[in-house]
Amino acid sequence: MAAYLICLTSGSGLPVFTRSVGNLKPLPFPVIGSLNAVHMFAANHDAVLQSTTTDDARIVWKDFHNSLVLIAVVSRDSAADDVHVGRLLENVFHSLVLLYGLEELVNIKNVERFKKEIRICFQLVDTLLQQSTLTLFSDLTNAVDVLIPAETSVLQNFLEAFVEAAGSPYGCLMAHGRVIVATSKWWDLTSTELVLLSLLLSSFSECSSRDVPIYLPQGSPNIPHRLLTFELLRHVEVCLICGPTPSLTDMEREIGRFWTPALDNLRSARQLHPRNFPTSIEVDNNILGFLLVNSRANRCLNSVNLPRERDDPVKMEKRRALLRSFYKHVVGTYFSNSNPATEKGPSEFSHQVMDTYIVCSGHKCYAHTSGPHQIFILFSSQIPTFAMRSVSQKTLDLFIKDKNFRI
Repeated sequence: MAAYLICLTSGSGLPVFTRSVGNLKPLPFPVIGSLNAVHMFAANHDAVLQSTTTDDARIVWKDFHNSLVLIAVVSRDSAADDVHVGRLLENVFHSLVLLYGLEELVNIKNVERFKKEIRICFQLVDTLLQQSTLTLFSDLTNAVDVLIPAETSVLQNFLEAFVEAAGSPYGCLMAHGRVIVATSKWWDLTSTELVLLSLLLSSFSECSSRDVPIYLPQGSPNIPHRLLTFELLRHVEVCLICGPTPSLTDMEREIGRFWTPALDNLRSARQLHPRNFPTSIEVDNNILGFLLVNSRANRCLNSVNLPRERDDPVKMEKRRALLRSFYKHVVGTYFSNSNPATEKGPSEFSHQVMDTYIVCSGHKCYAHTSGPHQIFILFSSQIPTFAMRSVSQKTLDLFIKDKNFRI
């Protein structure tokens, strides 16, 4: 996706930062000024300018707390509509809250100083923009990516013991940016908080341990907490959200005592990536990849790497891009969006859409919804079109009816 992201102050329209992704030239200042001017003109005439399109771009504006205006300019070939661009802007603003705090964002006293301090957020903002390089789907689905090992109860017990020693109810175990297990309080975080925390960890470079001040965008936007992370194996981390105590040094001393007995289980869980679910669950041979979303639990599971073609990263990347494009096409048009902040108005359909599909020369796609679950499947072109519905329903049942693998 080629895109610009522009942040300005509300009212005065002073530029705060501009980020971009793709092979794009910097936006000239007069263009930025014009984009802000039309938004201000509409506001001064009691109108809300939300979006517009040109021959090759989609432009979306969003004002936050009458303090900051975020503008996204997205190429039309990205398949993103207002729902998904709106979600991007929401996530960008909440990422600023996550690392900077809401009070500081809505009470900007010195713009020049603010422009320097807000740079701490750029790494996470760039991660949100660089969708084509993400192996996660959480930025689209507003549900955190998960990895499902064959036995979660053992790792859950190790995690519960560790967080109890830390005196914090918020803890999770992650591999490759995906949640393996988490405490009940961690799952009580909002979908936006879950997603941004996983993307924040994915944006970091490898490190044995971290102590990062954070704010919870919905739960605690003005009171800072500490995010502690500890690398147990490469690409496997345990994370805590806590207050002033315990210290990072104290918890580093406890890592070996709590997690050395779990190393074999951790290695087994890590090996599931990029399949992300156990080989004991067998899916139809015509399935090239799938995305399963549980909007009630704020979790999603995806895989574009099935055993028959494990060593072909180019095909994996193409399948991931096809799934993302199909999801963008379906959600907001046929299926409802799980994020009320970016939900469209009333659907043009007089009924609730349960199934939809597309047929292309090289592949087929099918989407099915059942209760809080939505499944999006990329099929090979060989599958008969009439069979996609039953295969999709059976695949969904594999993951939601077995209590060991329910997401």
